[in-house]
Amino acid sequence: MNLLNAILVGFKEIWAHKFRSLLTMLGIILGVSSLVGMSALVKGMENGMREALVAVGGVERVRIEQADIPAEQAHLADQAPGITMNDVYALKHNATLTRLITPEMRLRNVTITRGGRHATPFIFMGTWPSALEMNEHEIQYGRMFNEIDDESARSVCVIGTEVRDALFGSPEELGYDYNPVGQQVNIQNQVFTIVGMFKYYESEQDRRRRLAEQARLQVAAMTSTNSAGGASRDRGRGGRGRASWVFRVKNNTVYIPLNTMWLRFRTAAGTNNTPDPRLTGLAIKVADVDVLEPAIEQAHKALLRVHNGVEDFSFETQENWAENIASAIRNARMSGGIIAAIALLVGGIGIMNIMLASITERIREIGIRKAIGATGTAIFIQILVESVVIAIIGGLAGLVTSFGLVHVLTSISPTDNAPEITFLSCAVAFSFSVGVGILAGLIPAFKAARLDPIQALRYE
Repeated sequence: MNLLNAILVGFKEIWAHKFRSLLTMLGIILGVSSLVGMSALVKGMENGMREALVAVGGVERVRIEQADIPAEQAHLADQAPGITMNDVYALKHNATLTRLITPEMRLRNVTITRGGRHATPFIFMGTWPSALEMNEHEIQYGRMFNEIDDESARSVCVIGTEVRDALFGSPEELGYDYNPVGQQVNIQNQVFTIVGMFKYYESEQDRRRRLAEQARLQVAAMTSTNSAGGASRDRGRGGRGRASWVFRVKNNTVYIPLNTMWLRFRTAAGTNNTPDPRLTGLAIKVADVDVLEPAIEQAHKALLRVHNGVEDFSFETQENWAENIASAIRNARMSGGIIAAIALLVGGIGIMNIMLASITERIREIGIRKAIGATGTAIFIQILVESVVIAIIGGLAGLVTSFGLVHVLTSISPTDNAPEITFLSCAVAFSFSVGVGILAGLIPAFKAARLDPIQALRYE
């Protein structure tokens, strides 16, 4: 019997016992769909985590903040200067592996008002124009303040979309995307002019959801117009849901020039009406992630010289974040993979059980085949092919089922990033199901191939 005939016989055997075959394949179907579904959910999580990491500057970004003085240097506490502009200039001249340096002077609990509306930004910061690149911001309307604005300590600001929505109204309220550039707002009883607004930040999943809602509203508006026989107002913009926390922070940000922050808001924090010169911190971006450690060491030595050997500062890298992402994804894949593998093994045991039962039913048939010349190898291949055919059909059905499973999981427990079914996960799951089918068919195939034809023909 050639391979094609063996496959055809396998299909006939499955079709002759449809319900039994379906129950046999159920374990394979569930195993494959759970493995693909788990991989899709983990891939979605990974996309979301890495998307957030890029949104806050990537692995190349390092933050330098003031830290407690080490115990062995406690006697030098009065010599600790904190983070100041001297550190910025020292890094600019000595940290050659650092390509971007941005000082930051933050103020908490700031209230911005306009008319009867108010906003409390999550980040209110005086900084340099380089913060735009440092923190991966993009301008939608207007411009970023420049060096002249900073040197002149002008009362200008750049705001995020959530601040705009709180002060002027959201696109859903106004019916269009409002441009606030040129408008004046009150920040801590001081008048500032908005010179720019950042774009609206959202995860890829939120963007797709918003565009889908946008399209749905447009279709609904067109249908309403046609049915009413008149014009219907179409705002042309779907509602924006709550973005994940990283993007919410970026949307709820206000930047002003560093000198403006220093002169207008830090005077009260200083002595003798002299503004406090200390920075909240500063951010650096290295030239390449491959030189991250040497760049940090270089910056560390430069800062120690400025701080007279007092180590009252610390480096906060996002490399740990990237490592935590990799670790979390690895653990999720391992635990999910083990569970799915167990399901596939259970499916394989089901195939083995059914094939053994099938052999018992077909002992006389196998005896007749051997009596008329069928070899043990031919019988072995026949039984093994039947087992693999069941596994292949179950694997294909499992791949189809996995798409529905992912859709159901997304509907029941929506995440910031949509699950993503990858070709690799489908290939691995299907290959595993075929492998399980081969292993499950070996024992029944050996048993059938070793049957004695005389004893088989006597079997009732």
